Amino acid sequence: MRGRLFITLEGGEGAGKTTSLGLVREWLQQVGHEVVVTREPGGTELGERIRELLLHRQELAISTETEVLLMFAARAEHLARVIQPALAAGKTVLCDRFTDATYAYQGGGRGVSEARIAALESWVQGDLRPDLTLLLDVPVDLGRERAASARAPDRFEREPDRFFERVRATYLARAAREPGRIRVIDAGRKPEEVARAIAAILHEVVHAAG
Repeated sequence: MRGRLFITLEGGEGAGKTTSLGLVREWLQQVGHEVVVTREPGGTELGERIRELLLHRQELAISTETEVLLMFAARAEHLARVIQPALAAGKTVLCDRFTDATYAYQGGGRGVSEARIAALESWVQGDLRPDLTLLLDVPVDLGRERAASARAPDRFEREPDRFFERVRATYLARAAREPGRIRVIDAGRKPEEVARAIAAILHEVVHAAG
């Protein structure tokens, strides 16, 4: 079994994270990693209940402050119950969204200050950060078109385009600040081209990690 890694997938609506998650899992398994696949918010019984509140209980009025605190409450449970035990056991964790999403959605989208999110990040995570983040980037109009054809919109997907433009801008700004960890993939291309780009990054990063 290969050594542990913590890999996250990020991106706006309709970026193709679900498809890409499967590709990454399969690639990692083929090179000998024991992979734990999980998601945020969610990943635990408590986290999934918080996810239901945040995404699907649209009749509930949730303040911005409550939203970000619920995200980190779910994350604290997720780390304690799933992510940290898996990493300690030498497994690779593959997570659909993590704290970069909080910076993008609650920070860029909702306007929560970066400093406030960073304080919660340090408290909840300590020094744990992903080894690799694959950021699937797609123009907002294309992403929303894809998402609308796939499912009924959740509470976030009902936000206007300007919200998602801020989310995208925040993701890209974070990638520009951390190019070693956050690797941007043009998700507007054909699926096979996206798959090749992901495989190339995984080959580079995973083999460098040994």
